[in-house]
Amino acid sequence: MDNSTSSETGDEIVLTAPEDASGRLDRWLSQQTDALDLSRSRIKTLIVSGQLSASGAVLTDPSASVRPGLSYRLVLPAAEEPVPQPESIPLDILFEDQHLIVLNKAAGMVVHPAPGSLTGTLVNALLAHCGDSLTGIGGVMRPGIVHRLDKDTSGVMVAAKTQKAHTGLSELFAAHDIDRRYQALVWGMMTEARGRVDAPIARHKTDRKRQTITPSGKHAVTHYQLERSFPPFASLVTCELETGRTHQIRVHMTSLGHGLIGDAVYGRPLRAGQMPDRTSREILEMIRRFPRQALHAAHLGFTHPCTGEALSFTQPLPDDMAGLITDIETAMRRRVQI
Repeated sequence: MDNSTSSETGDEIVLTAPEDASGRLDRWLSQQTDALDLSRSRIKTLIVSGQLSASGAVLTDPSASVRPGLSYRLVLPAAEEPVPQPESIPLDILFEDQHLIVLNKAAGMVVHPAPGSLTGTLVNALLAHCGDSLTGIGGVMRPGIVHRLDKDTSGVMVAAKTQKAHTGLSELFAAHDIDRRYQALVWGMMTEARGRVDAPIARHKTDRKRQTITPSGKHAVTHYQLERSFPPFASLVTCELETGRTHQIRVHMTSLGHGLIGDAVYGRPLRAGQMPDRTSREILEMIRRFPRQALHAAHLGFTHPCTGEALSFTQPLPDDMAGLITDIETAMRRRVQI
């Protein structure tokens, strides 16, 4: 039996241990998935910090044994989201006026603060660059942000500097009236020069960090075109988004059997057993060491929400992706010469 309530400090959850309960407190609490959505490490931290009690006594030992029939009260402190602070971080600005700013985001930069990445984000950099005018545009934690790129995805992004621009850009994205094209290095050889993936996407039921294709998901469409091939290792493709779901390109390309190189979540790299010789296996291992998903937001086109001007921005592949292509081509030439 459990009972959840709220207090000024956050949520309070009361759990009564059944007669057959046994084992460590932190382990038993983490197994009560119907009432809690907390990892065992988080529960352990809460116990050590004095947030667990029973019969009026505070319990601070997560390794203590659970006692059958005893009611445990766990307090979940209210989340405190620190207001993002300006940070002097260099930005690669492609366009800027009084309404909006377009930039080329570097791979490795998080777009907005989140647990584990509260500083060093694009939002922190924008606050320093734009000053007080950006404060509150679109929300405290994501001022100016109308769309985002994954941390390890590079390329063109737009952010709003005024509420009018934020509203207008948000409407353009919601109506899919934005021209967005990405370049990706994917595993294996594409069998079709171009195609369309129409497959709904939703958050995975058990792994909340992943997205998955499911009939109950949101409508998602990706158009793709083969640009270059590096047999049998990889293909360079251009993907055009008709919709913009989380991880859409990564999920859709994986569904075709061509996950992105460097994508530790969805990638599905080629295996050494699929290689015909030792040199090919060495090339494969070199590609597998690429440290991020090989995805670049190459083009962004839209109508300026305040001036009506048609804007279009294109950025070439960043040095790491271009360098990987060069390394693959060099290794392939050496393989032929052997």
